[in-house]
Amino acid sequence: MSALLNISDLRTWLDGSGGIVRAIDGISIEVARGETFAIVGESGCGKSMTALSVLRLLPEAGQVVAGSVLLGGEDLLCLPEAAMRAVRGRRIAMIFQEPATCLNPVLTVGRQIAEVLERHTALRGELLRKRMLELLQAVGIPDPVRRLGEYAFQLSGGMKQRVMIAVALAAEPDLLIADEPTTALDVTIQAQVLDLLSGLQRDSGMAILLITHDLGVVAQMAHRVAVMYAGQIIEVATREQFFRTPRHPYSRKLFEALPGSARRGGELAVIRGQVPALTSEFRGCRFAERCDSAWARCHAEVPGFSTNDAGHSVRCHLYEGAQAPAPGQAIPARKPVVEDDAYALQETQSGKALLSVCDLKVHFAIRKGLFKRTVGQVRAVDGMSFDIVSGRTLALVGESGCGKTTAGKAILQLIRPSAGSVQFESQELTRLHGRALRARRADFQLIFQDPYASLNPRLRVADILAEGMQALGVTDGGAERAARMDRMLAQVGLNAEAKLRYPHEFSGGQRQRIAIARALAVAPKLIVCDEPTSALDVSVQAQILNLLKQLQRDLKLAYLFITHNIAVVEYLAHGIAVMYLGRIVERGSVDAVLRTPRHPYTQALLSAVPTLAPDGERKLIRLSGELPSPANPPSGCHFHPRCPQAMDECKRDYPVAIRIGDKHEVNCLLYRGKGG
Repeated sequence: MSALLNISDLRTWLDGSGGIVRAIDGISIEVARGETFAIVGESGCGKSMTALSVLRLLPEAGQVVAGSVLLGGEDLLCLPEAAMRAVRGRRIAMIFQEPATCLNPVLTVGRQIAEVLERHTALRGELLRKRMLELLQAVGIPDPVRRLGEYAFQLSGGMKQRVMIAVALAAEPDLLIADEPTTALDVTIQAQVLDLLSGLQRDSGMAILLITHDLGVVAQMAHRVAVMYAGQIIEVATREQFFRTPRHPYSRKLFEALPGSARRGGELAVIRGQVPALTSEFRGCRFAERCDSAWARCHAEVPGFSTNDAGHSVRCHLYEGAQAPAPGQAIPARKPVVEDDAYALQETQSGKALLSVCDLKVHFAIRKGLFKRTVGQVRAVDGMSFDIVSGRTLALVGESGCGKTTAGKAILQLIRPSAGSVQFESQELTRLHGRALRARRADFQLIFQDPYASLNPRLRVADILAEGMQALGVTDGGAERAARMDRMLAQVGLNAEAKLRYPHEFSGGQRQRIAIARALAVAPKLIVCDEPTSALDVSVQAQILNLLKQLQRDLKLAYLFITHNIAVVEYLAHGIAVMYLGRIVERGSVDAVLRTPRHPYTQALLSAVPTLAPDGERKLIRLSGELPSPANPPSGCHFHPRCPQAMDECKRDYPVAIRIGDKHEVNCLLYRGKGG
């Protein structure tokens, strides 16, 4: 395959308050026609900056100071801006990470696609409209005629991402840059988007530059992989080489930090320290301070690339000479670690449940007209029941919009339930108000998804931690409060000096540790964790998961863990509840549900989870249509319009829970008379 994109010794610098930031410091890659080339690495390593440099969309403080970017032999860095406008969208298109902020909120879907077609093609009138409909059909959007006239806020997250793909593909580009195209998507939508990109690539021969930190996506999509660290490429290999025998110590650490059932009984590997600041020149290897295999030469001399006979290149002294320590061998296959699993459905009857939720409902009124009359209800949570035991974790999984976060807030009485029971230590929380409810607040806390948004940027860490303790009367005096702060910070792996700093002075993983310390400061017994690791890199995620597991062992904490990351569920949770359109459709022990899923929705959800095996075959179960609106749920079983095994009676009756052993139950008519 001939090279379509050739990046040579590219250097991009940014003017920062602390000096020049060398965001990209001499990278060279080639992307062939029809190839998917993946760049992986931690946040801040320069992945997205590489894409912006190629398209010359750098911020005002940034500039390319050296190197070349050849597209079909033409250097894009030498083109005038007018010529670059003809390249963007036509020869190179980009899918950005967050579709909600990249789609114009005041233009219809059709208008945004038409802008690209009118700029780069001669299509007009009916031919233009026909092409727009073809694009929406190609990306799998149902009812494309109606969607052309809709706005971004009327679309789900998955549909927004597909509209962005349609916009990017409108002019049939030679190269598609996909920057974290599936990070914010559920696994079912992620599988559809990746399958769509692969199909379009096969049909058109388009090249894809894939930017991601999700190794499962890389295993499914990439032909070749480059690992990026601190502004440099440190390893380049084919997909098979990379997943069979990663060579650089950093690459190996990334694999060891991945959660899953194989590491369930132990701790995940973590990469100590932080990514070095890019404001100074390096004398040695940039990973040396965090590397377990580093020796004197690594700190004194910058490593060059070493390439073996198979073409696997790595920037590391371990592979340069006989005096180096022996490099790592292939990563051995993991064997699942057996851990005591005390999750059972009958624990409520035996009096062990810390939290017992029964038929919980949260309905929001739909009001219209001048007098705001109620014309309907949004059934965000529509009758869910489960129990959580002290020292155990129940994972709540499902697609975005199914009601997971609403359920978590309703349990904590941050949103008042419309009906149902929430008992904490046998006390009914829904009947508590005012001081009585405030007196119990210290027993249950919430960790939010985005630690930066959930921490007050105007308060120091000391004030953030003291706020909850003062409000709930946990400590009596200032000395006791200060000692408790130091103890909480030590528990989450931060030193006492962190009290004097502001949230913006910490990394993402450190901010999440502060959020955990804030929750722990009032000595809770239950913590609702709402996607606490979804915005974190693999290495930082490993630190947070290890911390949560250790705290659970030490303090006997119970967790309600809201997530769509099945690997995290396998590693951390004891029980799992699968949610669909406001109701739990299957629940039980993690092993029972994930190894032998019974509900068709659970089966489809698990079939969409990417596997790390580069040659592994995945039998994706495709679901028809979109998630129905909770304002107008289908009659009978809510899943029947999308279910490949639906029967006529599924449209009439909502199935009751059917017990399948002590650790598994499912709401599905397929299992009538098969319970045990």
